[in-house]
Amino acid sequence: MKNKFLETMMFRHATKEFDSEKKVSDEDFNFILEIGRLSPSSFGFEPWQFVVVQNKQLREKLKEFSWGAQGQLSTASHFVIILARKKKGMIYGSEFVQHMLDDVRHLPADVKVLYNQFYEKFQKEDFNLLESDRALFDWSCKQTYIALANMMTGAAYMGIDSCPVEGFDTNRVEEFLEKELNIDTEEFGVSVMVAFGFRKNKPKIKTRQDLESITKWYK
Repeated sequence: MKNKFLETMMFRHATKEFDSEKKVSDEDFNFILEIGRLSPSSFGFEPWQFVVVQNKQLREKLKEFSWGAQGQLSTASHFVIILARKKKGMIYGSEFVQHMLDDVRHLPADVKVLYNQFYEKFQKEDFNLLESDRALFDWSCKQTYIALANMMTGAAYMGIDSCPVEGFDTNRVEEFLEKELNIDTEEFGVSVMVAFGFRKNKPKIKTRQDLESITKWYK
C-alpha cells in the first residue's frame, strides 16, 4: 500500500495540456467530487463549493482572464472552479454556521452554545481573523486547498491527471461567476481552479528538495 501511494504521488504532475479526445467517465469524476466532499476542514464547516464548467463557450470566456489555464481550458475533460465562502457565511454566528451546526452536524443545544463560543474566540483572538474581510476569506481558502489536494491525489490514484490553477484575474473571474453563472459573490469568492483529464505529453522527471532539507526533528 505504501508503495502504491508513492507511485501515485510520482505519477501526479501539473498537466498543462490534456488529450482532448479522452474523457473522464461520469463515475470516476463523481468519485473525485466525493473525495472533495469528504475532505476535512477547520471546525468541519466545509466552506467550499465546486463549480464544474463543461460548456465550451463558458470556458472560452474564462480563458480571457485565466492566463494560467490556457492549455487546460481547451483540452481538459473536466474543469472546476473551487469557491470559498466569504465573511458573510464564515463569521461566527452566521446563518451558514448555524446551518452547519444544526442541520449537518446535528449538535445538541448545549454543545452548540460551546461550539459557537469557541469559534468566536478562535476568530477574534487565536487567529485574529476579523482584522479584515480578506483575512477571513484567506482562512476559508486554506480549507479548500485540503479538498483540492485530496481530489488531485485521488484522481492520480485512478490514473487521472490534473492541474491546479492560480493564474487568473480574481476580479474578472468573480464578475464571470456573478454574470454568467448567477453565483452570489457576496457569499462566495474564487479560491483556486483545477483541471482533470488525461495527459497528452510525457511529463518531465519530478524534482523535489531532499527530505533532510525540509525536515527538523526536536527529540
